[in-house]
Amino acid sequence: MIGTPLKKHASRLMILGSGELGKEVVIEAQRLGVEVVAVDRYRDAPAMQVAHRSHVINMLDGEALKDLVRRERPTYIVPEIEAINTVTLMELEKEGFTVIPTARATNLTMNREGIRRLAAEELRLPTAAYRFASDAAEFTAAVREIGFPCVVKPTMSSSGKGQSVVRTEADIEGAWDYAVKGTRGAADKVIVEEFIPFDYEITLLTVRYAGGTRFCPPIGHIQIKGDYHESWQPMPMAPAALAEAQRQAKVVTDSLGGYGIFGVELFIKGDKVYFSEVSPRPHDTGMVTMVSQNLSEFELHVRAILGLPVPEVVNLAPAASHVILAESAAEEVTFDGLTEALQVPETKLRLFGKPDTRPGRRMGVALSLGRDLDEARKRAGQAAGAVKIREV
Repeated sequence: MIGTPLKKHASRLMILGSGELGKEVVIEAQRLGVEVVAVDRYRDAPAMQVAHRSHVINMLDGEALKDLVRRERPTYIVPEIEAINTVTLMELEKEGFTVIPTARATNLTMNREGIRRLAAEELRLPTAAYRFASDAAEFTAAVREIGFPCVVKPTMSSSGKGQSVVRTEADIEGAWDYAVKGTRGAADKVIVEEFIPFDYEITLLTVRYAGGTRFCPPIGHIQIKGDYHESWQPMPMAPAALAEAQRQAKVVTDSLGGYGIFGVELFIKGDKVYFSEVSPRPHDTGMVTMVSQNLSEFELHVRAILGLPVPEVVNLAPAASHVILAESAAEEVTFDGLTEALQVPETKLRLFGKPDTRPGRRMGVALSLGRDLDEARKRAGQAAGAVKIREV
């Protein structure tokens, strides 16, 4: 049963992190009559603009988070970003609150150390070789042990912050400094990974719901400096590789448990599949599903959370997304070129409504269909390039 928003028996969803992905979750929840409370560390975040009400707190502050949850009494607590006190979520779950997908899953996946040890050491999934380091000396030793080139990431970060490739001894000091600077939350370690010369990487959106598990068609994507730049669906894959990708995704999501969508990231080399990471929430590369599927990743997430049926996920046509990035910092901007962008055939825009900009900040996305993936990607890139962000 779903109550009526703002009434005594409302079904209430509290979203922790109110960016562009959270905004789409809020919209889908409200379409099903759910009351939504949006929370973030800054005012006027995208999801706050469409929620019933909002709060600004430091979500790493356990006491502040507990106080807010106890006052709002949400039916569902839905984390959307990494910078949350996950230990507090585990305590709240013990009090009887429902954390999506589970507090344990959120705690493990918000930190790369937890999920990597689970996947590689407990579940025995194939991954790149890795080491963790908590100071510069350990880091240098880890890099030399893994060998060149290797990939360095903070154990807790978002949008590629702090991620780099170490190719020579001369890169070591700068990579350590960059990783530490890019750390988000309370993490104090970095991960050093073997560089796998993969053919391509995918996001396999995996939905756990009351009736079982569903997979979306695989999503291909390109990252620049560790951050998603464009994505497309369906990514062509050999049947054996797709079957192995789905097997690994089911193994890790079954271990994490709970209901909701998971963004499982995998490297593909021929028919070999290597587990990389998993996010227990909608994935940025999955924004393409707003045009590519019968149900977007956000609709799927909300349905799973509410215990509703999740039918077979169908790809409607070759589709692509391309980000719209800010080039500079500004307190107030306007968007120009929308007419040119929307003249591109079978194209939509999503402007996120973020209150300010900084270099490289994701401010919107272009979404396009095409007769094939090449046409869809070309259209999305053309539309995104037409949008100009101008400081007022």
